[in-house]
Amino acid sequence: MRNKGDTSTHERNLGQFAEKTREIIVTNTVTLYGIKACDTCRKARKSIEKTGKSVNFVDIRETPLTKDEWQRLLAEFGGDLLNRKSTTWRGLSEDEREDAPLTLLQKHPTLMKRPVIEGQELTLGWNAAAQAVHLG
Repeated sequence: MRNKGDTSTHERNLGQFAEKTREIIVTNTVTLYGIKACDTCRKARKSIEKTGKSVNFVDIRETPLTKDEWQRLLAEFGGDLLNRKSTTWRGLSEDEREDAPLTLLQKHPTLMKRPVIEGQELTLGWNAAAQAVHLG
């Protein structure tokens, strides 16, 4: 006879199965932050989807990031998060370029280097290192 506090093998197995299922679901979904018109974002999204992973695409123009989200990305990537080669950057005055990165990104989200992909790791851009993380 089993005590009230004992867990049966069946119940333990169900718990382990639920945890493993949750892990599989989590690892098979990535969030891609970018803009729809960005060729690199489209390329990354298509490549990731070909692996069978689900992509939660966040267009940062349509769904602006919060201050906390920008701060988290800046903490991770620092000044590399700013795309200083972009048309938006070239259109800024010298005075505007002196603003803090957080201020710049909040005012001009398209200054963000793209894509930012959050899966098992957080990556910036679609270089060989990011591809190894998200396609491997």
